[in-house]
Amino acid sequence: MSFYDAVVPAYLQMLNSLTGLLTKAEAHCAAKKVDPGVLLGSRLFPDMLPLSKQIQLVSDFAAKGCARLTHSEVPSTPDTEKTFEELKQRLARTIDYVKSFKPEQFEGAETKDVSFPSGPDKITTLKGQQFLSAFSLPNFYFHCATAHGILRHNGVEIGKRDFMGLN
Repeated sequence: MSFYDAVVPAYLQMLNSLTGLLTKAEAHCAAKKVDPGVLLGSRLFPDMLPLSKQIQLVSDFAAKGCARLTHSEVPSTPDTEKTFEELKQRLARTIDYVKSFKPEQFEGAETKDVSFPSGPDKITTLKGQQFLSAFSLPNFYFHCATAHGILRHNGVEIGKRDFMGLN
């Protein structure tokens, strides 16, 4: 398996599934007469980030992960989304960005140094394989699963197949 095949399809699967989850969440709000802002601001626990921020972070980990692994310019995306539609547009832009990468851009990425911020004044450098498997993908999936958990906890009728993007 190429490094590209280990990276890009994983990001795309979950970005697309989250788009579907947000569509179902939006329909849930309309059907149950729930203010969408309440759901977008929901958290699993008070010290956790809200649904909207989970989606923004998923987008960031996918886009920045691809950029860092290919030594491309790391995109900066301000977190301004306040509606389901704006979050779905952000996911769509991220999907387009991730799709723009070509397999040859990832050649040798597993052994190249990848540097990234890991605190207010700290930069960490890992080899590409370690960056992907120990940092980028775990964070990406954490925020995907947390977004799913927030929606499920709030009564949106979704399950594992929705999380996997199979519905």
